[in-house]
Amino acid sequence: MISLTDSQKIGMGLTGFGVFFLFFGMILFFDKALLAIGNILFVAGLAFVIGLERTFRFFFQKHKLKATSFFLGGVFVVLIGWPIIGVVLEIYGFFLLFRGFFPVVVGFIRRIPVLGSILNLPFISAYADKASEGNTMV
Repeated sequence: MISLTDSQKIGMGLTGFGVFFLFFGMILFFDKALLAIGNILFVAGLAFVIGLERTFRFFFQKHKLKATSFFLGGVFVVLIGWPIIGVVLEIYGFFLLFRGFFPVVVGFIRRIPVLGSILNLPFISAYADKASEGNTMV
């Protein structure tokens, strides 16, 4: 079992609540307040889980500046009150930032009994293969 420090446990909770508020805000027709709270909790939780310095290094690597600007720009746009445009910017930035993790995630999901068989369905398999052949984790 992986042991977590207290700050990492707090970070996992904050990140979980952030994802919940983001999802709930989108379900409730892009509610500005819920999306703003979700964004703040998600970024704060990420900083607690991996640490402030590593979070800063992850977001501000030279080859990830475009992705970071889209993601944080989307957070800012949601905070100033344009939730739909902000969420679109965030999603695009999120995929650019974390595209190196997608092969690992697809490989992990393929080992889960029910989800792995779903990923092997003919229509879904082509997309899963394309996502898993991406670049390596950075």
